[in-house]
Amino acid sequence: MKMDMHGSGNEGGVFEFVVKKRVMVVVDQSSHSKHAMMWALTHVTNKGDILTLLHIVSPSHHSSPSSSSSSYLATTLGSLCKACKPEVEVEALVIQGPKMDTVMSQVKKLEVSVLVLGQKAPSPLLNCLCLPSSTEEFVEQCINTLECLTIGVKKQSKGVGGYLISTRWHKNFWLLLRSLFRS
Repeated sequence: MKMDMHGSGNEGGVFEFVVKKRVMVVVDQSSHSKHAMMWALTHVTNKGDILTLLHIVSPSHHSSPSSSSSSYLATTLGSLCKACKPEVEVEALVIQGPKMDTVMSQVKKLEVSVLVLGQKAPSPLLNCLCLPSSTEEFVEQCINTLECLTIGVKKQSKGVGGYLISTRWHKNFWLLLRSLFRS
Protein backbone atom coordinates (compact mmCIF):
# COMPACT_ATOMS: atom_id res chain seq x y z
CA MET A 1 0.00 0.00 0.00
CA LYS A 2 1.51 3.32 -1.01
CA MET A 3 0.87 6.43 1.01
CA ASP A 4 2.50 9.80 0.45
CA MET A 5 3.98 11.37 3.56
CA HIS A 6 4.59 15.08 3.74
CA GLY A 7 6.28 16.69 6.73
CA SER A 8 6.30 20.28 7.84
CA GLY A 9 7.62 21.98 10.94
CA ASN A 10 5.25 24.03 13.02
CA GLU A 11 6.03 26.97 15.31
CA GLY A 12 7.27 24.75 18.15
CA GLY A 13 9.78 23.02 15.89
CA VAL A 14 7.79 19.79 15.98
CA PHE A 15 7.31 18.09 12.63
CA GLU A 16 3.83 16.96 11.65
CA PHE A 17 3.47 14.22 9.08
CA VAL A 18 0.41 14.05 6.90
CA VAL A 19 -0.32 10.68 5.35
CA LYS A 20 -2.14 11.10 2.06
CA LYS A 21 -4.14 8.13 0.73
CA ARG A 22 -5.77 7.60 -2.63
CA VAL A 23 -9.15 5.94 -2.17
CA MET A 24 -11.00 4.69 -5.26
CA VAL A 25 -14.68 3.84 -5.53
CA VAL A 26 -16.21 2.19 -8.60
CA VAL A 27 -19.48 4.04 -9.21
CA ASP A 28 -22.50 3.56 -11.45
CA GLN A 29 -26.24 4.35 -11.35
CA SER A 30 -26.95 1.78 -8.62
CA SER A 31 -27.81 2.67 -5.04
CA HIS A 32 -25.25 0.19 -3.68
CA SER A 33 -22.38 1.98 -5.46
CA LYS A 34 -23.59 5.33 -4.08
CA HIS A 35 -23.74 3.83 -0.56
CA ALA A 36 -20.15 2.60 -1.03
CA MET A 37 -19.08 6.06 -2.20
CA MET A 38 -20.61 7.77 0.85
CA TRP A 39 -19.20 5.10 3.17
CA ALA A 40 -15.72 5.63 1.71
CA LEU A 41 -16.08 9.40 2.05
CA THR A 42 -17.21 9.25 5.68
CA HIS A 43 -15.26 6.23 6.96
CA VAL A 44 -12.02 6.00 4.97
CA THR A 45 -10.97 9.45 3.72
CA ASN A 46 -9.26 12.10 5.81
CA LYS A 47 -8.21 15.68 5.17
CA GLY A 48 -5.84 15.84 2.20
CA ASP A 49 -6.72 12.40 0.83
CA ILE A 50 -7.73 11.89 -2.79
CA LEU A 51 -11.06 10.22 -3.56
CA THR A 52 -11.21 8.87 -7.11
CA LEU A 53 -14.64 7.99 -8.49
CA LEU A 54 -14.26 5.52 -11.35
CA HIS A 55 -17.22 5.06 -13.69
CA ILE A 56 -16.66 2.29 -16.22
CA VAL A 57 -18.55 2.24 -19.50
CA SER A 58 -18.82 -1.23 -21.01
CA PRO A 59 -17.09 -1.65 -24.39
CA SER A 60 -20.35 -3.10 -25.75
CA HIS A 61 -22.18 0.07 -24.68
CA HIS A 62 -22.91 2.21 -27.73
CA SER A 63 -22.05 5.51 -26.09
CA SER A 64 -18.53 6.77 -25.53
CA PRO A 65 -16.96 7.55 -22.15
CA SER A 66 -17.56 11.22 -22.85
CA SER A 67 -21.30 10.69 -23.40
CA SER A 68 -23.47 13.14 -21.52
CA SER A 69 -25.03 10.58 -19.13
CA SER A 70 -21.67 9.10 -18.08
CA SER A 71 -20.07 12.51 -17.63
CA TYR A 72 -23.14 13.82 -15.82
CA LEU A 73 -23.11 10.90 -13.36
CA ALA A 74 -19.40 11.31 -12.60
CA THR A 75 -19.66 15.10 -12.27
CA THR A 76 -22.75 14.96 -10.06
CA LEU A 77 -21.30 12.36 -7.70
CA GLY A 78 -18.01 14.27 -7.56
CA SER A 79 -19.84 17.49 -6.67
CA LEU A 80 -21.80 15.69 -3.95
CA CYS A 81 -18.56 14.39 -2.40
CA LYS A 82 -16.92 17.83 -2.52
CA ALA A 83 -19.96 19.40 -0.85
CA CYS A 84 -20.02 16.74 1.90
CA LYS A 85 -16.30 16.79 2.65
CA PRO A 86 -14.47 19.74 1.04
CA GLU A 87 -11.15 18.87 2.72
CA VAL A 88 -10.89 15.75 0.52
CA GLU A 89 -9.70 16.13 -3.07
CA VAL A 90 -12.20 14.47 -5.42
CA GLU A 91 -11.63 13.38 -9.00
CA ALA A 92 -14.02 11.59 -11.33
CA LEU A 93 -12.88 9.33 -14.15
CA VAL A 94 -15.05 7.88 -16.92
CA ILE A 95 -13.28 5.07 -18.77
CA GLN A 96 -14.55 2.66 -21.40
CA GLY A 97 -13.35 -0.92 -21.15
CA PRO A 98 -13.86 -4.32 -19.54
CA LYS A 99 -14.73 -3.78 -15.87
CA MET A 100 -12.12 -5.97 -14.17
CA ASP A 101 -9.26 -5.02 -16.51
CA THR A 102 -10.08 -1.32 -16.15
CA VAL A 103 -10.17 -1.48 -12.34
CA MET A 104 -6.90 -3.43 -12.23
CA SER A 105 -5.10 -1.00 -14.54
CA GLN A 106 -6.38 2.12 -12.75
CA VAL A 107 -5.53 0.74 -9.29
CA LYS A 108 -1.97 0.13 -10.47
CA LYS A 109 -1.61 3.33 -12.51
CA LEU A 110 -2.95 5.62 -9.76
CA GLU A 111 -1.28 3.69 -6.91
CA VAL A 112 -4.56 3.30 -5.05
CA SER A 113 -4.29 2.61 -1.31
CA VAL A 114 -7.89 1.54 -0.71
CA LEU A 115 -10.52 0.34 -3.22
CA VAL A 116 -14.16 0.43 -2.07
CA LEU A 117 -16.83 -1.49 -3.98
CA GLY A 118 -20.58 -1.49 -3.46
CA GLN A 119 -22.31 -4.80 -2.88
CA LYS A 120 -26.01 -5.44 -3.18
CA ALA A 121 -28.11 -7.95 -1.33
CA PRO A 122 -28.37 -11.10 -3.43
CA SER A 123 -31.72 -11.86 -5.00
CA PRO A 124 -33.79 -14.52 -3.21
CA LEU A 125 -33.81 -16.66 -6.36
CA LEU A 126 -30.00 -16.65 -6.68
CA ASN A 127 -29.77 -17.31 -2.94
CA CYS A 128 -32.00 -20.39 -3.25
CA LEU A 129 -29.91 -21.69 -6.14
CA CYS A 130 -26.65 -20.85 -4.28
CA LEU A 131 -25.50 -18.80 -7.26
CA PRO A 132 -23.53 -15.58 -6.78
CA SER A 133 -24.58 -12.49 -8.74
CA SER A 134 -22.19 -10.94 -11.25
CA THR A 135 -21.68 -8.04 -8.81
CA GLU A 136 -20.73 -10.44 -6.02
CA GLU A 137 -18.34 -12.30 -8.33
CA PHE A 138 -16.73 -9.01 -9.40
CA VAL A 139 -16.27 -7.85 -5.79
CA GLU A 140 -14.81 -11.23 -4.77
CA GLN A 141 -12.44 -11.20 -7.73
CA CYS A 142 -11.22 -7.70 -6.83
CA ILE A 143 -10.80 -8.61 -3.15
CA ASN A 144 -8.79 -11.73 -3.99
CA THR A 145 -6.74 -10.31 -6.89
CA LEU A 146 -5.78 -6.70 -6.22
CA GLU A 147 -2.78 -5.78 -4.09
CA CYS A 148 -4.39 -2.77 -2.42
CA LEU A 149 -6.80 -3.05 0.49
CA THR A 150 -10.14 -3.82 -1.17
CA ILE A 151 -13.38 -3.46 0.76
CA GLY A 152 -16.84 -4.60 -0.35
CA VAL A 153 -19.54 -2.52 1.36
CA LYS A 154 -23.18 -3.51 1.72
CA LYS A 155 -25.63 -1.23 3.56
CA GLN A 156 -27.73 -3.09 6.11
CA SER A 157 -31.49 -3.15 5.72
CA LYS A 158 -33.47 -0.16 6.95
CA GLY A 159 -34.32 -1.79 10.31
CA VAL A 160 -30.69 -2.62 11.11
CA GLY A 161 -27.94 -0.01 11.29
CA GLY A 162 -24.41 -0.25 10.01
CA TYR A 163 -22.79 -1.96 7.07
CA LEU A 164 -21.61 -5.42 6.14
CA ILE A 165 -18.05 -5.24 4.86
CA SER A 166 -15.98 -7.87 3.14
CA THR A 167 -12.20 -7.91 2.79
CA ARG A 168 -9.63 -10.57 2.09
CA TRP A 169 -9.72 -11.43 5.82
CA HIS A 170 -13.40 -10.94 6.74
CA LYS A 171 -16.60 -11.78 4.86
CA ASN A 172 -19.84 -9.96 5.68
CA PHE A 173 -18.42 -8.44 8.84
CA TRP A 174 -21.01 -6.23 10.53
CA LEU A 175 -19.50 -2.81 11.07
CA LEU A 176 -21.12 -0.22 13.27
CA LEU A 177 -18.02 1.91 13.77
CA ARG A 178 -17.71 5.60 13.08
CA SER A 179 -14.48 5.29 11.11
CA LEU A 180 -11.75 2.88 10.12
CA PHE A 181 -9.03 5.30 9.07
CA ARG A 182 -9.13 8.33 11.34
CA SER A 183 -5.87 10.09 12.04
